[in-house]
Amino acid sequence: MTDSVNWDTYWLYVLAEAALSISPGPAVMLVIAYGLSHGARRSIAATLGVLSANAFYFVLSATSLGAVLVASRTFFTAVKWAGAVYLVTIAVRALIGRPSPITVSRPASEATSLRAIFASGLTLQLANPKTLLFFVAILPQFVDPRLPIRAQMLWLAAGSVIPEFFILLGYGYLASRMASVATDPRYARWTDRFAGLLVLAAAALVVSVAT
Repeated sequence: MTDSVNWDTYWLYVLAEAALSISPGPAVMLVIAYGLSHGARRSIAATLGVLSANAFYFVLSATSLGAVLVASRTFFTAVKWAGAVYLVTIAVRALIGRPSPITVSRPASEATSLRAIFASGLTLQLANPKTLLFFVAILPQFVDPRLPIRAQMLWLAAGSVIPEFFILLGYGYLASRMASVATDPRYARWTDRFAGLLVLAAAALVVSVAT
């Protein structure tokens, strides 16, 4: 199976994907917010939500359906605003001191489930049409029609998901190093506000995507 990929271009693809993942985008901001407020382990749930959305968009981009959706302004607008409304809602609740998936200052927030955190990451990335645009624009450049297409897609999927997993894991871990201070009752409200601002920034980045 290793002979089904053009390795010279493949590593360029991996580098491009890694560079995109490292840059401070909506996914990075959400993972940092969870790492800060809930620790590294729970930030992994947000990371898995982000990567699940990426995998979904990757599959779409590998088919003709991806190109159709990219051409649909209505689809992009609906997805973008639906996700942005959700992000703004949880951010504003954190800013005003109401229970939210990203808050730590109230007892109710301590019960934030892994499912809710996963859903936040999934919703955020699904609401970011830039992800689909990236895959639709980039994937064809790295597919060699002379080689088995299915095997190439599997390698390209791995080259997308694996680097981003470890990059987001790193962001969550670094943010969690401040979690013991951030969750201290004396500073918890400030943590909520900061996490809310991060998620608001993520929502703004999603909305700013041209459609």
